[in-house]
Amino acid sequence: MPFVAAAIGYGTKVVAIKMMFKPLKFVGIRPYLGWQGIVPSKSATMASIACDLMMERLLKPEDVFDRLDPNRVAEEIREPLIRSVEDITREVAAKYQPGLWESAPERVKKMIIQRIQNEAPHMVELIMQDIKTNITRVFDLKDLVINALVRDKELLNRVFLEAGHVEFKFIRNSGIWFGFAIGVVQAVVWAFTHNVWVIPLFGLFTGWFTDWLALKMIFNPKKPTRYLGLFEWQGLFLKRRKQVAARYGALVASEIVTPAAVIEAILKGPLSDRLFGLVQKQVQRTMDEQAGLAKPLVVFAVGSTKYQEMKRTVADKVMEHLPETLSHMEAYAEEAMDLKNLLVTKMQELTEEEFEGLLRPAFQQDEWILITVGAVLGFLVGELQVHVMLHFAVPIT
Repeated sequence: MPFVAAAIGYGTKVVAIKMMFKPLKFVGIRPYLGWQGIVPSKSATMASIACDLMMERLLKPEDVFDRLDPNRVAEEIREPLIRSVEDITREVAAKYQPGLWESAPERVKKMIIQRIQNEAPHMVELIMQDIKTNITRVFDLKDLVINALVRDKELLNRVFLEAGHVEFKFIRNSGIWFGFAIGVVQAVVWAFTHNVWVIPLFGLFTGWFTDWLALKMIFNPKKPTRYLGLFEWQGLFLKRRKQVAARYGALVASEIVTPAAVIEAILKGPLSDRLFGLVQKQVQRTMDEQAGLAKPLVVFAVGSTKYQEMKRTVADKVMEHLPETLSHMEAYAEEAMDLKNLLVTKMQELTEEEFEGLLRPAFQQDEWILITVGAVLGFLVGELQVHVMLHFAVPIT
């Protein structure tokens, strides 16, 4: 009986953990006949909870950009920027003054392009300064994180599984020892009663109690506490704060808030229209400055309406080229932002309650279902055990 109870304890834990994360998509007949992993099924809620904690205590949009030097950014993208400026200049000039541009000597064309290219890095610096000043207007960090986790449910699973891999291992293995101890009590009760209901009811209790106790021991007590004067215990997840912080920080920095993801979120996210406004402002300022004394002649040549349209077209072209141009600064951005160490440092400043919030949502969502499943499985195994004993003619009264 102790060995069967240990198997029940272990088996119900394995099933419970699997049910938390698998399958990624609903399998069965909706809405009630079937199953989807609790974490994937609650991906939007889980991601929102994780993001709220991240933005409230760990990472703010300002943290992502404050470490970037606009001058260094301009230097990193200088070469691709120069190439794109030449393409844009030739394309726009050929569109709005095809005859004049085509008839101009190549030396004049190159001089115009060179002048704009020389000014382009300064324009990038000003754009970066504008972005840093207006970061919350052009960059939605919460949208980036939630979209990444909801879109990639496997990644959401990994956030919880890798941050809590030791805790999940403890849950599985604890079922063996807790189950064995309960099985010893079951054997004693059976020896005195030989009641057929002892076996399935103890199976139910084993499945329920071992699930409940393992979850409690992961998060409680918050502080190291000595029991019976014999041993000390602290919630396992809280005890491993340094290791969890290191893995969590590395995972977020390498998989979620990456330079590539940040650039994409700025250029294509829900606030990208505001970024376009900043770019357009700087592009138009640069064009007006470069036109200088010749601006009245330029306006006269193309017309006031077309001149304004031309400036908007240049801004559009700059935005089109930005994704490829900015990709050349990713290595510098990753080094400068150093999000992994930033996250690790800030995670170590969290209170016990805040730190618990990193992993606790994975268990809180429909936790009762997991414990109930453990109890039902334990009861069914107990029933099976009774039938086996009857088959082999074990005396039952």
